[in-house]
Amino acid sequence: MRTIALLTVSNIFMTFAWYGHLKYKNSPLWIAIFVSWMIAFVEYCFQVPANRIGHYQYSVAQLKTIQEVITLVVFAVFSIMYLKEGFRWNYVVSFLLILGAVFFMFKKW
Repeated sequence: MRTIALLTVSNIFMTFAWYGHLKYKNSPLWIAIFVSWMIAFVEYCFQVPANRIGHYQYSVAQLKTIQEVITLVVFAVFSIMYLKEGFRWNYVVSFLLILGAVFFMFKKW
């Protein structure tokens, strides 16, 4: 559970680092890059421990799958709440297909 919490916090910072500047398009690009790098540093402070701790319990492929699901959930909330973009039906279908990938990743065959 600690791994998932750290990955979630990491993804919140990552999403702001990668996409937060889109709300401030009039700001100079160098400022967007600098601020994004500062946010990304904080993101790495959560991401690296999450993967270290998580690798005792999960394979690397499983960690990446967890990461991607968290990324999509965080991004969906971010794009709706922060960037004020709409949520479409095809996003739901895409998320469901990714959940199918999670099933196959964690299924003991």
